[in-house]
Amino acid sequence: MSAPGVHLASGKVREIFALDGERLSLVASDRISTFDVVLPTPIPDKGRVLTGLSAFWFSRTAEIVPNHFLGLGADGRTMTCIRLEMLPIECVVRGYLAGSGWRDYLETGSICGHALPDGLLQSARLPEPIFTPATKAAEGHDLNISEREAEELCGSERYAAAKAASLELYRFASAHAEARGIIVADTKFELGTGPDGSVVLGDEALTPDSSRFWPADGYEPGHAQPSFDKQFVRDWCERTGWDKAPPGPELPADVVAGTRARYVEAFERLTEVSFADYVSSPEVVL
Repeated sequence: MSAPGVHLASGKVREIFALDGERLSLVASDRISTFDVVLPTPIPDKGRVLTGLSAFWFSRTAEIVPNHFLGLGADGRTMTCIRLEMLPIECVVRGYLAGSGWRDYLETGSICGHALPDGLLQSARLPEPIFTPATKAAEGHDLNISEREAEELCGSERYAAAKAASLELYRFASAHAEARGIIVADTKFELGTGPDGSVVLGDEALTPDSSRFWPADGYEPGHAQPSFDKQFVRDWCERTGWDKAPPGPELPADVVAGTRARYVEAFERLTEVSFADYVSSPEVVL
């Protein structure tokens, strides 16, 4: 895996290169992480799915909020992007009661200060989507925080702009996905500020790594849902008894194949482009 420019950093999934003072190259690997630990077994083509889906959404949501996307590489893994100063929070939008939101609700009846009706079931659709910020942890797990804490971290104007953009992005993507048989239960955005100080969408958007995707045809509240995202790997990891500390377990071949199939199916449903066509000509998603 190579890209022009100076290597700046390695994330859980991406390699980040500086092209010049204003542009970055982000290269998505096939690494997969669960519980904030990168597992030793890659998922073939995962990086292409993340890059292709992100480019698909970036090209369709720029009127909602500007984004950092400048272009796609011929490898289907590489994006050229504008450099941003990233906000110090994860911008999480939830439309359904799942994951850490479900755990918080069971303990407190609320999520990040949003009081919710009594008696909601696991995976229930919320009365309306809610914005639930989280900290960006350098190590360990991100933690849900209150909106007041998030506003103090970001500044009131940037926080208000990030919240409004995140909710509108979620509404747009949810409607698009539901028409294609996928429920976006929740998703995480990362926003920053561009050279002119405006709030800009960065990182990735609405992928199986950053979102909880459920098949709509089998949706039934009251229990965890099958998914098109990395929940399949998380569930397998939970069953092994792994203590969630590094190193992570090697994935068996059937879990690798099942995960790849779920990622590719989400890509094809959402973009209405065959994955093979994307691999041969990435710009088909734009």
